[in-house]
Amino acid sequence: MKIRSIHIYNHDGQRRDLTFKVEGLNVITGRSSTGKSALSEIIEYCMGRSSFNVPEGVIRDKVAWFAVIYQFEKEQILIAKPSPPSGGASCSTAMLRRGVQLQAPELMNLAVNADDNSVVELLSRLLGIPENRTDVALEHSRDSYEANVKHTFYYLFQKQGLIANKDQLFYRQNEQYQPQAIRDTLPILLGVSSHDRYELESRLRTAQRDLRINKKQLEQARNAVDTSHEQAIGLYSEARSVGVIGDEGSPNADGIINALRSALSWKPEKVPDDDGSRISLLEEEISQLRQDRRDIQARIDAARQFAKRAGGYENEASEQLDRLASIKALPKNPDSGEWQWPFSERNLAMESPVAAALLNELESLDRELRIATGQRPKLEAYLAELTSKVDGAAGAIRQKEAELSAAISANEAISQMGNRNNAAARVVGRISLFMETLLPNEELARLEAQNRRLNNKVEQLEDQIGADDSDERLTSILNNISANLSRYIQKFDAEFSPYPARLNLPQLTIIFDRPERPVPMGRTGGGENHLAYHLSALLALHLFAAKNNRPIPRFLMIDQPTQVYFPSEQVYSDADGSVQKTEADADLDAVRRLFELLLKFTQDEVPGFQLIVTEHANLRDHWFQEALVEQPWTKPPALVPEEWQSR
Repeated sequence: MKIRSIHIYNHDGQRRDLTFKVEGLNVITGRSSTGKSALSEIIEYCMGRSSFNVPEGVIRDKVAWFAVIYQFEKEQILIAKPSPPSGGASCSTAMLRRGVQLQAPELMNLAVNADDNSVVELLSRLLGIPENRTDVALEHSRDSYEANVKHTFYYLFQKQGLIANKDQLFYRQNEQYQPQAIRDTLPILLGVSSHDRYELESRLRTAQRDLRINKKQLEQARNAVDTSHEQAIGLYSEARSVGVIGDEGSPNADGIINALRSALSWKPEKVPDDDGSRISLLEEEISQLRQDRRDIQARIDAARQFAKRAGGYENEASEQLDRLASIKALPKNPDSGEWQWPFSERNLAMESPVAAALLNELESLDRELRIATGQRPKLEAYLAELTSKVDGAAGAIRQKEAELSAAISANEAISQMGNRNNAAARVVGRISLFMETLLPNEELARLEAQNRRLNNKVEQLEDQIGADDSDERLTSILNNISANLSRYIQKFDAEFSPYPARLNLPQLTIIFDRPERPVPMGRTGGGENHLAYHLSALLALHLFAAKNNRPIPRFLMIDQPTQVYFPSEQVYSDADGSVQKTEADADLDAVRRLFELLLKFTQDEVPGFQLIVTEHANLRDHWFQEALVEQPWTKPPALVPEEWQSR
């Protein structure tokens, strides 16, 4: 897998193409802020990374789509991705196109048809990354995962600021979780974990899972055999206490099992419906009857009070009449029967107002007395009627209270019947579970035979995997890489080059084995030395991958490596891709030695390997000028044309 070309599109449909040689050295040199360092970000973005790390500024403002055409042995893959919308930091949508010889499409023909997961899956498969799973020990908390093309990024990019960093050897090594990802996936990419091993490990995991299940079933079966008799006796006793099983004396073990088996056919007693609404209705009726009785009693009390007052009046009137009659003071007229005034003018041939008034009063008293005396029978009848109603209400209340008591008793009986059924149902349920787990002897024998077979299978698979001896294979591979690492460091004539250097995977650094003590890269000095160590490690790694056909892309991008050969970063930045400034300011021999070593790597060490270097330096040597992708970017030209408009 190599880089065929990079394409960027503005919002008006204009396209900028940058084409590389898929074999050999490619150099892009020029001024600062022309987009050279953004090339690696674009390539990574179009290899399935969702994060968009292109710096803010011209590129983000003017570019709508990014596209990269990747060259494989028999086909090309175009992956295009839009710039994240609204200045976002990520985008996971993409366009995929495959073909033998692809051309960059026009903007109008770009359309999303895939996502980053599809991109990663396709590139991983075309690279030949085998089915795999990282090896994570059981005591570790992190999950196992698959190595894919994104795990090759560590070895494809040496960006500005990293190329001469003594504390960080690989790209993104300083980010959280990435060091462990490198340790987990590099052995897979180097061929330590083969496809056959992956298949064996997959079969082993399946066999171990089946064995764990079998052990659990076997343990349950043995426990069931050991405790089944005691459990059966306990369940038999409970079943008798709730009426599920009748009294059958003292049966033996088989008799108990048979009795428990018969208990499974138990049916609950039919429980009548709970008439809770009738209780509520009766309570309401009783309350109304009591209220009616209180109302009638109040009317009786009022009538009796009235009768008492009327009786007092009658007594007083009768006494007055009796007194008048006894003294004959007011005799009646024998002819008319009316009371008469003996001294009236009529009787004396005289008329008197006093006599008339007294006679009228006596007549009124007599009339009222007759009325009061005549109403007494009606009042007594009314009181008798009310008393009868009170008695009737009391009787109705007693009847309703009896009905309420009966309804409550019936509901209690229904509840007790339901509780008995519930208790019996619980016991029957436990009996059912017991009978299901009560395994016959032949089932126990079958589980034991299965356990022996699975144990043998697991042991065989472990022996096969153990015979692969991954640790020794990884050590051998790292020793091979370290041998070439030492050789490249010697070519750079870097410090500690006389001593063997080795790639230390646990610490992700280079260690020099001096006779006195080992020296890690972090304790070395000099930017030129750190550059030599970085490039030597990556070249040695790619050499091994190419020679052994390992699934790592056959390209390496290096950003501004010769800055260590200039007096200062400012002088290096001012070189602007100029041959004259390079010759005037740089350690020319060191610059030339670096590029000659890179060129020979692509010609002699790994023929056809692709190296892409972005630089400020420039050499007048013919071979260097042949390696230039374009004329130095002096703004113009640059990655993004100046005439492009911002969106």
